[in-house]
Amino acid sequence: MKILVVSDTHRKNDNYFDVLKKEKPDLVIHCGDAEGSEYALTESAKCPVKIVLGNNDFFSDLPRELEFEVGKYKVWVTHGHNYYVSMGYTDIHRVATVRGKDIVLFGHTHRPVLEKRENVWLINPGSLSYPRQEGRKCSYAVMEIDNDGEGRFEIKYI
Repeated sequence: MKILVVSDTHRKNDNYFDVLKKEKPDLVIHCGDAEGSEYALTESAKCPVKIVLGNNDFFSDLPRELEFEVGKYKVWVTHGHNYYVSMGYTDIHRVATVRGKDIVLFGHTHRPVLEKRENVWLINPGSLSYPRQEGRKCSYAVMEIDNDGEGRFEIKYI
């Protein structure tokens, strides 16, 4: 199974549409700040799409967080702003550990992260629209889950 993880598109969706064509995912996870373009993001995907509420998703009925299983992994999706990810990953890692999660997917910082801390994968795909890391390349993450439920994770740049 191929899972495309994106975040912080902020209604600037052209790169998202290009990445969909390139990656052809089986599932899309958006970590928030779609800013009202949920319909366009969902309809263009041709696969299931899960989107959480970001700090700029005003007047939206999106869920604040999601929890589900993929392969052998217990996954938690949140935008991250409620866990102070701009200040570091201590809080989000602690909460993921307490909740018994293997993977936490988050956004908010517009900076990609792929880090395994103890037994928890911290994955931020960065932003497809407004990157903030050094070099400012638009980014996304791909999770490949094999037939045994094992995952391979990668940050990709446009």
